[in-house]
Amino acid sequence: MAPARTRSRLALALTFALLLTLAVPTPAAAHPEACTDKGATSESWWGDGFFATAVEVTNIFSSLFPGSAVAPLQDEDECLTDDQVAALDDTQAAAVPESGASSRNVRLLANVPKSGPFESLTAFNSDIAFWGDYAIQGNYEGVQITDIRDPRAPQIVSQVVCPGSQNDVSVWENLIVTSTDSSRNTAACEGNVPQTAQDPASWEGIRVFDWSDPAAPRLVATVETDCGSHTHTLLPEEDRVLVYVQSYGPRAEFPDCQPPHDKISVVEIPLDDPASAAVVGEPVLFPDGGFPGVPPTPSPDGELPGVPFYTSATSGCHDITVYQALDLAAGACMGEGVIMDISDPVNPVVLSSVTDPNFAFWHSATFSNDGTKVVFTDELLGGGGPTCNPSVGPERGANAIYDISDPTAPEFRSYYKIPRTQSNEENCVAHNGSLIPVPGRDVMVQAWYQGGISIMDFTDAANPRELGWFDRGSLGLDEAGDPILGGAWSSYWYRGKIFSNEIQRGLDVVNFRSLLTLRAQDQPYLNAQTQEPLR
Repeated sequence: MAPARTRSRLALALTFALLLTLAVPTPAAAHPEACTDKGATSESWWGDGFFATAVEVTNIFSSLFPGSAVAPLQDEDECLTDDQVAALDDTQAAAVPESGASSRNVRLLANVPKSGPFESLTAFNSDIAFWGDYAIQGNYEGVQITDIRDPRAPQIVSQVVCPGSQNDVSVWENLIVTSTDSSRNTAACEGNVPQTAQDPASWEGIRVFDWSDPAAPRLVATVETDCGSHTHTLLPEEDRVLVYVQSYGPRAEFPDCQPPHDKISVVEIPLDDPASAAVVGEPVLFPDGGFPGVPPTPSPDGELPGVPFYTSATSGCHDITVYQALDLAAGACMGEGVIMDISDPVNPVVLSSVTDPNFAFWHSATFSNDGTKVVFTDELLGGGGPTCNPSVGPERGANAIYDISDPTAPEFRSYYKIPRTQSNEENCVAHNGSLIPVPGRDVMVQAWYQGGISIMDFTDAANPRELGWFDRGSLGLDEAGDPILGGAWSSYWYRGKIFSNEIQRGLDVVNFRSLLTLRAQDQPYLNAQTQEPLR
């Protein structure tokens, strides 16, 4: 239990959080996959230590708002107390100035701070997509369109206020698609407030915007999907766009999110009539129920004081990356990583599945250029814990690289984790990244929350190595003395630069100087979860 001071502060924070979200998997909870359940609030990191009171947060919320979407949790073992955080060895963490530190071949070119309706600490920046001269930035409060034709001086074009975590974004031609994974009273943007997921009239799913005029995007379609949409993946076709909707967190008391939830939703958006978008399939990927999960257990050698070993149970997928030219998809599905045949895209079929006792939560996937390798990421502690240190080690909260030359039999090759120790004030774990399109090499830029940005070469899958890095430094503590959640959520290569959506600091534009980048191919657009062959 937290001290009375913390419990009181949490109660006040949660009252305020009701105005923000009821059922939000949020960072730290950005993705509270490890320590909270569907229904965590955007204030779950408040209190002593990272996730120290995640269970208490949900229980307080339930007592304050009976019948809310926040369900009490049963087990605190996955969460970190002050003492557990203090036991993590961060003695090698370097002091980094606000302006950042980096390898000699990487430097910050520009920053566009959060502003207006997206300025607050609880308005988290999330994913990014790109089309032509524009970056489309997701934020828990809506979408921002930024003109990036001059990467040294990006300009905000418009901000669309449309609350609903995570507001992960994708773009195709004149359409922007966003994910809503919090129960709302309406699908519309105006008048959109949280509403209990126990109400059958509540809504969560995907929204579709027409941004033919980048200065004035307009909502043209909404599609409700079971358990909402935590993330989504576009599969563009000649006359339509299919959307794989990933969601999880079923509960018997949620009429629109019933267990078992071993499926994804497939939405069709006709390009000539996007308003008629609708669910066209709900393929069950795990008819046997998927990986059952491993409850938290102490370190086998008894030497790891603060971070238990555990693996989430599979109840849907967190993220799916498609490689349509190869009819393949890689799914990071909570308790396991899967390779799928998508030759019939409305009915994907799982070809193989892998598990790993060092992986807590299979979060995302990236193919190599030729599709013979895949990098899976583990979001240990849901993105809210300090896991980049010697205590946690190099194999947890890391990437795992697999050879999938035979998609029916993936073979593990190695782990990769950033080699720098981060302070115990900094949430740090593997997160979203993309390939740098260099012929003959497999190079990936990746976000690590407050671990910053890392550029990894995994051409030799058994021996990945870091080519460069950029670290913004710790956001420090808030006025109450608690860690501020932040860092790079998504870091992607686009048109010769790295664009990083920093949760608190805004859009960073970073230059990576290398002979490799001189060979990188141009990109007319980018949705990181929709991979394409080199041109």
